[in-house]
Amino acid sequence: MSEENVETVRGIYREWERGNFRAGTDLFDHDTVLVLRTPLPEAGTYRGPEEIRGYMLSFLETWDDAAIEGESFIAVGDRVVVGVHQQATGIESSIPVAMRYFQVWSFRGGRILRIESIRERDQALEAAGLRD
Repeated sequence: MSEENVETVRGIYREWERGNFRAGTDLFDHDTVLVLRTPLPEAGTYRGPEEIRGYMLSFLETWDDAAIEGESFIAVGDRVVVGVHQQATGIESSIPVAMRYFQVWSFRGGRILRIESIRERDQALEAAGLRD
């Protein structure tokens, strides 16, 4: 299942790179959780597809040309750790910004249960059950 999950996440990121942020939402479980750990902007926990959608809409309203690229993928059982490069331009400021962080995707039966965004690689690996 690990490689299948990696391919699923790779496909989602290919769409996100193109600006299609609806990609993958059809795989959300009704209990899916999005966690943004401090110090990431808008840190918090978003529960369920509707709350996650609300967060994404709010995010997209402030940025132009947003793209989220998956740079590396590590399979860990039912989880996938992704090195992420995110970039966008502020709608009001016209200032381009970019950041790198990690996401840990958790699956059950092909459904996405949790996406956790973490600033540091070692913390992401630990969240997935690995040590750096």
